[in-house]
Amino acid sequence: MFRILLSTALFYISFSSLIAKELPNILWITAEDMSPTLGCYGDAFADTPHIDKLASESTLYTHAFASSPVCSPSRSCIINGLYATTQGTHNMRSAFPIPDYMKGFPSFLRGAGYYTTNNVKTDYNSGNFEDIIKASWDESSSSGHWRNGQKKSGKPFFSVFNLMTSHQSRTMVWPYEKFVQDVQAKLSKSRIHDPSKVPLPPYYPDTPIVRKTLARYYDCVSVMDSEVGDLLQQLEKDDLADDTIVFFYSDHGSGMPRHKRALLDSGMRVALMVRFPEKWKHLAPTKPGLETDRLVSFVDFGPTVLSLAKVKVPEWMEGQSFLGESKAKPRKYVFGHRDRVDEVHDLARSVRDKRYLYIRNYMPHLGYNQPTAWPDLGEIRHEFYRLVDSGEMTPAQLHFAGSTRPLEELYDCQEDPQNLNNLADSKDHLSVLASLRKQLATNIRKTRDLGFLAEALAWDLSDGTTPYELARSKRKNYSQSNLLKAANQVGSGKSSSFISSLRKKDPAVRYWGAVGLAASDHLDEKSVASLEEALKDSSVTVRIEAANALARHGLTKSSIPVLSDALENENLAAVQHAARTIELLGATAKTAVPAMKACDARMKVIRPPGTSPVVVQPDKDAAMFVLFSTEAFLKRFGH
Repeated sequence: MFRILLSTALFYISFSSLIAKELPNILWITAEDMSPTLGCYGDAFADTPHIDKLASESTLYTHAFASSPVCSPSRSCIINGLYATTQGTHNMRSAFPIPDYMKGFPSFLRGAGYYTTNNVKTDYNSGNFEDIIKASWDESSSSGHWRNGQKKSGKPFFSVFNLMTSHQSRTMVWPYEKFVQDVQAKLSKSRIHDPSKVPLPPYYPDTPIVRKTLARYYDCVSVMDSEVGDLLQQLEKDDLADDTIVFFYSDHGSGMPRHKRALLDSGMRVALMVRFPEKWKHLAPTKPGLETDRLVSFVDFGPTVLSLAKVKVPEWMEGQSFLGESKAKPRKYVFGHRDRVDEVHDLARSVRDKRYLYIRNYMPHLGYNQPTAWPDLGEIRHEFYRLVDSGEMTPAQLHFAGSTRPLEELYDCQEDPQNLNNLADSKDHLSVLASLRKQLATNIRKTRDLGFLAEALAWDLSDGTTPYELARSKRKNYSQSNLLKAANQVGSGKSSSFISSLRKKDPAVRYWGAVGLAASDHLDEKSVASLEEALKDSSVTVRIEAANALARHGLTKSSIPVLSDALENENLAAVQHAARTIELLGATAKTAVPAMKACDARMKVIRPPGTSPVVVQPDKDAAMFVLFSTEAFLKRFGH
């Protein structure tokens, strides 16, 4: 018996050693809320010696892009190798489930013999997030580390570290005193950035508050850089650097205004570098220290790691590997999406090739810089509001800070890297516009983009299944083609087309008819009559948007009571829609104060005061977003 046990043990040790020799360790270092403001990307004001050194040993990607300009949808995309819009996880803090077999790409690494750790953020934006965590990670915690199991198991490791120091909370939301104490104090005086020397992009006004906030951001990046250095030093100390492929990337643009939450390059372009040790240099696309302009999207990250680990990429993944044995041909396009973020409703889509960026705004009547509770804790946001109200902003600054957006945006990112000159109306760029418009439409259809189905309606229609499966079913109550036809009319269609949509059998189409009229400059008699009829619609989503359209055009007598009534709905997505609508209407909706008070009290039962903002629970998260709107509205009237 002893001999059998000994033989078994020796086999396991030999097998484990073989795995470790044949497969690389893979380390991911992720920086939260950081644009490519690094020395290695040409930012002379940045003080990032450790990351710059890493870049000199890596392939540096100049055209890497997030799939969304906010973290949760992007993380959902990364972990499953599918666009969030495909999964139905495109809205912030989504609670929609995904199919059971989508367990996260690290689960396939575990099946191939990897030890997987995550430190610490998950935020996978799905009702299945606990299943994803359980399947993906041997350890997911604030102490998660390759050290906790790699040597004992003899397995290769895949370890993720999420660095929060550059996050919006630190760079602009925390009180300045807290930032000084918890972040800036880690820098020597010589490394603290001087606000007077901060390089300002033309879309930022030159004021002391703006400069102070940007200098604060650079300080956060410098501290984060030291954290990267610490992790790389740990790798060296453990004698693992020669066996480990290192990825460093940021999860989207910085938390500054016009960056995070925006589909512009300032919100979507990210830092990415990959270091290959000598042992694995045959997998590197360039020699160390060189750049590549290959287009890379977050949807490609999971398939790429699987490729490096010699694991077959599941057929249901939409991404393509850009490294390893199953490396695909380079992409021609990357795609982006912007949907609801916290309490802020939106829908926009983008496509980018190596030179041009095209953005389609499906709710152009809602500006980029909508009020939003969490970022509005930062004084730079209020500085923007002040300057708009005082008329002190330039056209370049108003592009972001204004109350509306263009229906279409087209930028030559080579000639105009800051995306200031919209070429959508340029006769010289008609062919480019048409080509990118076509590519975006094709991708929306191909991925069965669920963003066009209003959130509250998605809950109703996907009952008993997942949104992903709903979009691929032949159910008569869901038609993507009809949805897209109605949505594409917003901003350019005639009132008759919106009235026609309001009369359709499908409530999802009727919703877009109401959105189209809400975005219209004026309402004729027929439009008003159609909207008044829609106030009695069987769908609460349609009723809310019809009421919004009427109220935006000053017709509040019948519309505000409908919005007030919607606040009592059991579908919290509908409640959030109604509360946000009332908030944006402001003084126009003053008669809704009693209803908003009652709604506020109901939400505080669901999410009691003092609940941690990081709690990921569907009802509590939905209630938090409702409270953002109710409390902002009630504060306006002294409540």
